[in-house]
Amino acid sequence: MIGPLLNGDGPGGVVVRRGGVLARWGDPGRVEMAFSATKSVPALVAGIAFDDGLLRLDEPDCGSVEHGYDNAFADIGGVRVPVVSGGAHRGGGLRISALDLARIGRLCLSGGEWAGRRIVSRRWIEALWTPCAVKPEYGLTWWLNDGRVVWPQAPSTGRCARGNGGNHLLWVDPARDLTLVSRWGADVEALVAAVSEAVRPC
Repeated sequence: MIGPLLNGDGPGGVVVRRGGVLARWGDPGRVEMAFSATKSVPALVAGIAFDDGLLRLDEPDCGSVEHGYDNAFADIGGVRVPVVSGGAHRGGGLRISALDLARIGRLCLSGGEWAGRRIVSRRWIEALWTPCAVKPEYGLTWWLNDGRVVWPQAPSTGRCARGNGGNHLLWVDPARDLTLVSRWGADVEALVAAVSEAVRPC
């Protein structure tokens, strides 16, 4: 993380269904580090590159996009700083509010559209949520609960970005048109299960 490391300020989050806020707790507008949930946000940027023909899946290097730990750098005030993609250390990471993280979930639930404007293709969103051959509970930087491996108590229709051992969570459930963001929460799986029980599939 470049800049000061901010202390967590207690549990916070938001539940959104069909674009409307159903519940909020703590301060969902507070900006916090997303930890490893960060990886799922640049995956959407990669989707824009994919849609523009600059990135192809299942190729180690297509020449137009550099990647990896050995050649990832950011220029910060004229100093070249190494960046670890998707993490919260050595210059990488993301600071974002729970409300903004919920907006990212909403973008994914709407198939890549925001306010009638196509941001990223539906095909890319589907690719994000396609199981990996090696680890079927993982897609392209998104956890998939299809086999209830990630969160056994939660619905199999959920997908999530999670960090810090699951204590920072963006959960989306297309079957319920539901987005849930939780920060610094205890027993996040029970929270997801309870909200999912209260919000029946569409």
